[in-house]
Amino acid sequence: DVFNSLVVSQKLPIFSISGEPYNQLLARIAMQAEVDVIVLGGMGLKYDDYLYFKSELENGGALSRTVMFVHTAADPTVECLKIPDMSLAVAEQFALQGKDVLVLLTDMTNFADSMKEIAITQEQVPSNRGYPGDLYSQLAARYEKAVDFDSAGSVTILAVTTMPGDDVTHPVPDNTGYITEGQYYLKGGRIEPFGSLSRLKQNVNNKTRDDHRTLMDSMIRLYASYKDTLEKKSMGFMMSEWDEKLLKYGAMFEKEMMDLSINIPLESALDMGWKILASCFKSEETGIKSELIAKYWREA
Repeated sequence: DVFNSLVVSQKLPIFSISGEPYNQLLARIAMQAEVDVIVLGGMGLKYDDYLYFKSELENGGALSRTVMFVHTAADPTVECLKIPDMSLAVAEQFALQGKDVLVLLTDMTNFADSMKEIAITQEQVPSNRGYPGDLYSQLAARYEKAVDFDSAGSVTILAVTTMPGDDVTHPVPDNTGYITEGQYYLKGGRIEPFGSLSRLKQNVNNKTRDDHRTLMDSMIRLYASYKDTLEKKSMGFMMSEWDEKLLKYGAMFEKEMMDLSINIPLESALDMGWKILASCFKSEETGIKSELIAKYWREA
């Protein structure tokens, strides 16, 4: 992804609410990731979601390099607790053999709820909202398995955390945010570009094209201006020529780059970014350095 690049050995949560297409997003990431092995850990999955993952990975040709540990909503609660540990133990073994492994976990809130249920059964003293007092340690013990071995492979962890009532202060997302390296917010079927943050974004230009960082920053800055223009329009302000350009740009940006159905390689996505900018603005209006303009700008 141009704006939220996933770096090897990162540990990142996808904060979402029930009803958002987070499983579809995970399946898309699994298809696009340049990894040797994919480990999918499903906790409290509906059987339809399990079949969806299976068919998507099969149709995309990734099933042969995928290991799946699935706990469905109909399975015993205690089995849910084993899913992250089994997924990460297998991932670690593959990584020690020199493989780059992507671990996809969905959903860690179901895992925490299972811990709460077991703790209540064992009559443990409850903490915040009934969760066990060691919730932070339990989550950290799983997320900290993300690693890049010096002389072997790597483990990268991407885990969905649903937020009950869209409340980011809920104990599960709240504790998760302290452990992980940023987060992605899935809202309205799209990854929200402003709340989403990967703390390793500074690595983005090491192995990608020289225009990646500048294009990423410039497009998000213009998208922020588009959001301001939408607000002005909703309040009945007159639209200037610049505002009209921003409205055209925002619509194209959302349709061509933010939609989860878009499935194109990084190089093509960068080219698409330049094409969108050229369709909406003059080169001097973007604030991009002249050497990059000379190299990549193509008049629409």
